[in-house]
Amino acid sequence: MQQEGTKLRTRLAGVCAALSLVAGAGAAVVTAAAVQVAAAPPAAALDNGLALTPPMGFNNWNSTACRAEFNESMVKGIADLFVSKGLKAAGYTYVNLDDCWAKTSRDSSGNLVPDPVRFPNGIKAVADYVHSKGLKFGIYTSAGTKTCNTAGFPGGLGHEQQDADTFASWGVDYLKYDNCNNQGVDAKTRYRKMRDALKNTGRPIVYSICEWGQNKPWEWAQDTGNLWRTTGDISDNWSSMVDKVHKNQVLAQFAGPGAWNDPDMLEVGNGGMTDTEYRSHFSLWSVMAAPLLIGSDLRKASTATFDILRNTDVIAVDQDPLGKQGTVISSSGGKAVYSKPLAGGDRAVVLFNESTSAATISTTASAVGLPGGSSYTLRDLWTKSTRTTTGTISASVPAHGVVMYRVSKTGGNTPPPSGTSAVSDLSPTSATSGWGPFETDTSNGEKPAGDGRAITIQGVKYSKGLGVHAASDIGYYLGGACSTLTVDVGVDDEKTTTGSVVFQIFRDSTKVADSGLLTVDNAAKRLTANLSGGTTLRLVVTDGGNGNNSDHADWADPRLTCA
Repeated sequence: MQQEGTKLRTRLAGVCAALSLVAGAGAAVVTAAAVQVAAAPPAAALDNGLALTPPMGFNNWNSTACRAEFNESMVKGIADLFVSKGLKAAGYTYVNLDDCWAKTSRDSSGNLVPDPVRFPNGIKAVADYVHSKGLKFGIYTSAGTKTCNTAGFPGGLGHEQQDADTFASWGVDYLKYDNCNNQGVDAKTRYRKMRDALKNTGRPIVYSICEWGQNKPWEWAQDTGNLWRTTGDISDNWSSMVDKVHKNQVLAQFAGPGAWNDPDMLEVGNGGMTDTEYRSHFSLWSVMAAPLLIGSDLRKASTATFDILRNTDVIAVDQDPLGKQGTVISSSGGKAVYSKPLAGGDRAVVLFNESTSAATISTTASAVGLPGGSSYTLRDLWTKSTRTTTGTISASVPAHGVVMYRVSKTGGNTPPPSGTSAVSDLSPTSATSGWGPFETDTSNGEKPAGDGRAITIQGVKYSKGLGVHAASDIGYYLGGACSTLTVDVGVDDEKTTTGSVVFQIFRDSTKVADSGLLTVDNAAKRLTANLSGGTTLRLVVTDGGNGNNSDHADWADPRLTCA
């Protein structure tokens, strides 16, 4: 949130710390290994069970700021439109207030007081109305002594539990916590104090950290909030939107269910960009698994705006339960390709043209991470047309536009055979490894395929398994047909002095096994995972804290039991 009448605060200077990670429009390909080396491993997601997919809803700031039109009538009208215009049916849930809802001073007991002109019936009455529509209600304050508006509305610093209790009593479901007037208090301390206060209320409240990326929240906020801003405030113009994309796109490894990178709210429909540019905006937010918070005044929105916001095929990419943020797999001369793995083995692919002229952008099924096959189906998520290809994915993309596909192997993926199978005998639907390709039935040698040796953990050799290097993520299609995975895990003996990793097994987006920290000094650890009903299996290895140094990890003798 920014000062009224100012779309880019002076605080944006603080975001410069993140610029060293940014890949510009004409940059060369950004490699996964480079990003992994540059950043620390993320913490575990906040254990509040919320925002397992990116939050979807509305926030008034981009369309009304602190003007008088922001009031009870407007907020109730948005809730009505969510229902009547099909936005609720499309997945939008939260109707959120931003700054200026309160009086400029607390009452004699130190409580926040709603502005009686804007909200004559109080905030609880508005929340009750939103809830009556089957929706959820959000509110705003700042992790400082005052909020960001020059009028000086009271912030939450020093009043965390009192304010959290107030919000809970009003029926708040979502809190956006800004960063103005923070008195120089450490960000982690301020944001974690409100996290604890929200938890103490006993009410489930999605927690949105809005500190603009100043303190690299992607490195520490997973156990603090459900989403965190990675950028300064967005403005309703092309250059601002693209700037947010570049800052956010390099942080994919830090996002996942319950913990999302947030490049700020949507400007779709506010009038500063063309519909082509707004489709790009919406597509890029979706492929990056970003929160989708509508920022336009829906009472004035055009048919084209509603058509963009209600594109359920694009929304499904954003809301995919696998919870993976898409990554840039190639970028050159203003032409970029994004790929996002989806539950069930499909890939979402965005061909993005930043240039001012139409351009042909191409990639392949193999490059976007799909398994080998003779034919693939491309569904265009904007035109709704479908075609097949033997592997080439290519389209003429308009200036400032996108072509967005859902790509699947023709005939779909096949579940593993019944009985017990060695996982290393199956074909993965996706695979990444920190250094070198992952290996089947040998350790990871970091360089070309086949350069590993026999999988060995503390002197015990295994004939079957997967050799990887942290950070790695290997996916398999289960199709609901499998029940159990058993596997021994550990650091391979090919590195005898360093190496520390954590092994995790996911059934769809649910973690079903975790090894804890394992080092070169540990014997293999047996993991058993319940996969019943799961569509996908993911075998994930994260760096245990030594900077990806010699983290040669083995999935030794993994056995999958299926019906």
